[in-house]
Amino acid sequence: MMETVKADGTPGIRVLPNQKPVSKSILNRAAYITMYILLIIVAVFQIFPIIWLFLFSLKNNQEVFNTSPFSLPQSPKWENYAKVWTEGNISLYFINSVTYTIAAVLLTVILASMVTFAITRMQWRGSRLVLGLFMVGLMIPVHSTLIPLFSTFTKINLIDNPLSIILTYTAFNLPITIMILLGFYEALPREVEEAAVMDGASIHHIFFKITLPMTMPVMATAAIINMIYNWNEFVFVNTFISSDNFKTLTVGIQNFIGQYTTDWGAIGATLVISILPILIAFLILSNRIVEGIASGSVKG
Repeated sequence: MMETVKADGTPGIRVLPNQKPVSKSILNRAAYITMYILLIIVAVFQIFPIIWLFLFSLKNNQEVFNTSPFSLPQSPKWENYAKVWTEGNISLYFINSVTYTIAAVLLTVILASMVTFAITRMQWRGSRLVLGLFMVGLMIPVHSTLIPLFSTFTKINLIDNPLSIILTYTAFNLPITIMILLGFYEALPREVEEAAVMDGASIHHIFFKITLPMTMPVMATAAIINMIYNWNEFVFVNTFISSDNFKTLTVGIQNFIGQYTTDWGAIGATLVISILPILIAFLILSNRIVEGIASGSVKG
């Protein structure tokens, strides 16, 4: 141990020759380990409900009520899946959900791309006003529109018609889709489009052949967000659709809820079937979601 003395005779700072500073690599490694532990804990909490639902779908009513919610099924009831797919008409509901979702997503993304292109690339009076009107749609509560929409669809004979669902999904998803696309369009270089104009390209050629292909990453992000909303939607289908042939998975689950008995295992099997497409799509396209959000968040 060494001790320095200041000019006025007072002791100074003590220096320990054998003491070494803590390595930065050790601190970084500890930070990474802590971060991964926290992420694993969060992942377990996120995945556990899915695992619980899968185990729930393999039980009968006696096991659901008489055993622990966290217990494994005594004898897995795989027939619950066969039952809901055949007797429960889930196959038809599944096809309806796929049809409504794909149709609404395609229509929403195409229309939102056209609107965003017109607002960001074309000079016309009232463009900012139109953008503001679309953004106002984000503040309209869904439930407040049920009665006006039901009255409108009744007058034009669209009640109990799949078109009412597709149009409603498209209208409610347009504002958020335009908002997602807006940042990406603002960041796109205009030089390519200006060169196309100099070569005599029409506005339709520029949009469909040049701009639209460049916006595929953010369009994939918007499509996935729309797909999740459309697939899980319940209120509109339950309000506008009464025929069993036009119902979706979210509404068809009610078929297993009776006045006196409820088949909980079948309900669990239906829920598992309903979430599988969303999980698969998200796992396959998750990188596109991050890429599209990151691309749309940077301007310049």
